[in-house]
Amino acid sequence: MSDSQVQTILKELEFWGQENDRVQTDRSRKMLNLDRETAELVRALVVGRQPRRILEIGTSNGYSTIWLATSVAPDGRVTSIDHNPHKLQMAKENLKRAGLLGRTELLLGNASEVVRSIDGPIDVVFFDADRLSAPEQLALLVPKLSVNALLLADNVLSHPEQIAGYLAAIHELADFEHTIVPVGKGLSVAYRLADAMTPACDGMKT
Repeated sequence: MSDSQVQTILKELEFWGQENDRVQTDRSRKMLNLDRETAELVRALVVGRQPRRILEIGTSNGYSTIWLATSVAPDGRVTSIDHNPHKLQMAKENLKRAGLLGRTELLLGNASEVVRSIDGPIDVVFFDADRLSAPEQLALLVPKLSVNALLLADNVLSHPEQIAGYLAAIHELADFEHTIVPVGKGLSVAYRLADAMTPACDGMKT
């Protein structure tokens, strides 16, 4: 499927998601998709790294999953977790429409429990679900991250109290740089320093 066809599907999902969330009073039935400007930034940050393994926590109807699946390496895969079977089925259908279902693995269940069972190495993690449990998931994932891992989290500016624990946990990672980009609802961007995994070689010159 061409990029223009994928973009047409994404725009359809944007419009539908916004209309659904505007009239829906039950939060569990809202899609709560990324703002397009945030999605475009996520793709820009991810695609140049050509990651082979992306983990998304919070699939919803697959809007952000489509963006991630267009950013993964040709032989890579996006694993996405959601606890809502109805939304996961919607995501499956939307990914199939976009011709990207073969690049994805959709997992149903509690995110922390599913994360425990996932093997590494993981190149990119996108946190976009329950912000209060994100620190626990981060702790489980740190040993599974690749040497040039990228960690992204949405809603930093829209839900500062809820995501405070995650940001504190990120700041505890000595080998990561971190910044907050004021785009959309606020995007946390943390990346492992290039030389953080390289042993020091001071005094070895001859």
